[in-house]
Amino acid sequence: MMQELNYIRCGDYYIPDIRLPEENRPIGRWGRMHRDYIKEHNSIRFNDLCLSGELWTYLADLNEQAQRRLELIIEQMKAIEGVTERMKQHDQMAMNSIRNRAEEIILSEMIYGEDAV
Repeated sequence: MMQELNYIRCGDYYIPDIRLPEENRPIGRWGRMHRDYIKEHNSIRFNDLCLSGELWTYLADLNEQAQRRLELIIEQMKAIEGVTERMKQHDQMAMNSIRNRAEEIILSEMIYGEDAV
């Protein structure tokens, strides 16, 4: 996708009028981890996202998707393992176990996995 490039005059020179897209959503925990991962392990992809101005939007989207997926996995695990509201209040270790396992799935599938880049 090639976009039109506009120039502005600065003294005797014309320089490209480059602006980053407006993006106000946070990149969050998952976005920061994925940014660090692609910066180190897939620098071509990282540089492409930076130079196109799409990095922040890409990371914000990924963060939102990862958070929604995490919540879905936790709900599915609670249903499979028969965790009730009463158990959630009294058995914090079981809830922590479910959350930790769900986070590991997100890390392997979306943050550090081959499909993540």
